[in-house]
Amino acid sequence: MLKEAVQTSYQRGAEHTSLTTEVSHQTVKNKIHALRFPPDNDMPEKKKQADYLYLDADEDHVALQFREKKGDIEKAENGIKNNGLLAKLVYVYEGKERENPKSGRRILVNPHYFCGVHNREENQMFWDEIYSYLERNYDLDHVKKIYLNSDGGNWIKAGRKRIQGITHVLDGFHLEKYLQKLVSHKKKKDREPILEEFHEIIRRKTKADFREFVEKQKKEMPKWRNLQKVDEAAEYILSNWSAAKLRLKRKNGVVGSSTESHVSHILSERMSSRPMGWSRQGAEKMAELRAYYYNGGDMLELVSYQKKEFQETARLEKDILSSSQILQSEKKRHGELGKYMESISHSLSLQSKKIIYFATHIWGL
Repeated sequence: MLKEAVQTSYQRGAEHTSLTTEVSHQTVKNKIHALRFPPDNDMPEKKKQADYLYLDADEDHVALQFREKKGDIEKAENGIKNNGLLAKLVYVYEGKERENPKSGRRILVNPHYFCGVHNREENQMFWDEIYSYLERNYDLDHVKKIYLNSDGGNWIKAGRKRIQGITHVLDGFHLEKYLQKLVSHKKKKDREPILEEFHEIIRRKTKADFREFVEKQKKEMPKWRNLQKVDEAAEYILSNWSAAKLRLKRKNGVVGSSTESHVSHILSERMSSRPMGWSRQGAEKMAELRAYYYNGGDMLELVSYQKKEFQETARLEKDILSSSQILQSEKKRHGELGKYMESISHSLSLQSKKIIYFATHIWGL
């Protein structure tokens, strides 16, 4: 059920669960909503050494059916619903290498994925989990640089403060996306020289030079052009100036980023590429399940972990009654009649029968 549902849909997960019994997609949904994931606390025998480590971070925009309860999604004045949710993706890797000697395709070296829909304090815990993974698995004293490839979103900037010594590099996709807005008044064949000049200014010159060149482009734009969008694009690059310089210089171990393709593969493929709506809990669990799946997690072990967690919860919530305790309870319940419990035939109450039945099945008594 989990193997299918994590890749396609709750309905397909239901269809693949049993050949003889009909299972509803609601059952699959309930199972996934209740999932708990084992903590990643494994300590390797020896920490790995790497000159550079890379963290790529981005998000997928997921649509909610509701926030707290059905019917609480509202529309803004512009008619757009406030049903957006960020599903976050961060992955750690040691660099890139050719898939094989003859291939031009490059793959990540030892990637590890983290996904969630965390907000505020949960976001801090999310980044702490990532740092804990780095600390457990790598000799950080040996690492020359830890690079963070991203678009510079607020939740990512907050995370940078949680990991000491991290260096932000602007994601190449978003850098080019905003530069394109600065040259959109030109025909496609005329854009390349201007883009290259923008690249050279960012690599070697100052913010003042960049602003001056932007103003030059604005003077050539038609009057109907929305200059506010142009200013916003320029401000985005200026607010990530050092990170943009590092992206274009590509020195000291900086590698190309692949956040867009990974967000599409890890999150969007299951959560937003087709019209669908999620609850916040469903989106959170599916994002975590996708990370578990792509990290090579064993679904059977995940199911076994649920049983262990259930048993531990049951122990905390209710002590198991021994047979003598049950008899004592029956004596109290029946008052004086309890005197004859050991000498006459007497049936247990329905409640006591239920306790014995479930204890037998849960604990294998």
